[in-house]
Amino acid sequence: MEGTAMLFSEIYGSYYNAVAAILTEAAAGGLTRREITRIVEEKAFAESVLTIPAALEKGEWPLLDKEGKSLLRHPPTRPLTTLEKRWLKALLLDPRIALFSPDPGGLEGVEPLYRPDTFVCFDQYADGDPYTDEGYIQRFRRILEALRQKRMLRIRYRSRAGRLYAADCIPCRLEYSAKDDKFRLLTAGKGKMEAVNLSRILSCEMLETRVPAGFHPPGRREKELVLLLQEERNALERVLLHFSHLEKETRRIAHGLYEIKLRYDPGDEAELLIRVLSFGPVLEVQSPPEFIGLIKERLSRQRSLSFPGAAQTENGK
Repeated sequence: MEGTAMLFSEIYGSYYNAVAAILTEAAAGGLTRREITRIVEEKAFAESVLTIPAALEKGEWPLLDKEGKSLLRHPPTRPLTTLEKRWLKALLLDPRIALFSPDPGGLEGVEPLYRPDTFVCFDQYADGDPYTDEGYIQRFRRILEALRQKRMLRIRYRSRAGRLYAADCIPCRLEYSAKDDKFRLLTAGKGKMEAVNLSRILSCEMLETRVPAGFHPPGRREKELVLLLQEERNALERVLLHFSHLEKETRRIAHGLYEIKLRYDPGDEAELLIRVLSFGPVLEVQSPPEFIGLIKERLSRQRSLSFPGAAQTENGK
């Protein structure tokens, strides 16, 4: 397991790619410290500039000579291992990845490392998008093409209330929610940003009109939720994973106590409320006040349903 974790480590994979890029450029001529730092900033993490250039310069990683030239005769290449090929083949079995039309070349005859039914998601909604529906696939790929070509879209969709709408819009980006197992399209139109679930889109047409040069999407209407987390039963890891699809800030304010700020779309407030309540007493909502009011209202309603007589006693009836 340690070997597999190292192989697919985001950190170590970044190191390999950064050093490979350095050696490729160094094969044509010597690199200065500034040039090495530039490559590391492009290929690795921000803090990597403190480790990679120094390791190469001091000879801890004996890959460059004193003039900054590569000691290798040829540019570095790293063929995929059998394990990596099996992992990639497993990913290609995912119907969500198939939406992007990946190239399976080179993986013919490779046995996948696992299959989609290997894992059971117990904390995911069962009404995810119809990824194998031909109509859904065509609409998804048309939207993707419009995003790549920076073209406007004409879409017809059904709202949550069941009403039909049609609109010409600028596609901004696609988002995926692991919890809901759904994609949604963020569009710009009439000076505001709107989110539309792809499963509600009935038809879409890519228009000849291109997105104006220099266009910047309008800011999304977002709210900020501030939470206090007590680190119990690995709660921090569970909360960060649970809300991984949201923009967030996390800071430690005391031993075992963390402040988490989540930014969310107001349209997702009801769903977010349910998710926060699922963590019980380890999460305490600090703000905004209206969200605290929603929690009190929900808990009061649940209490009245569980103990019908309690509400009557509190009201003096």
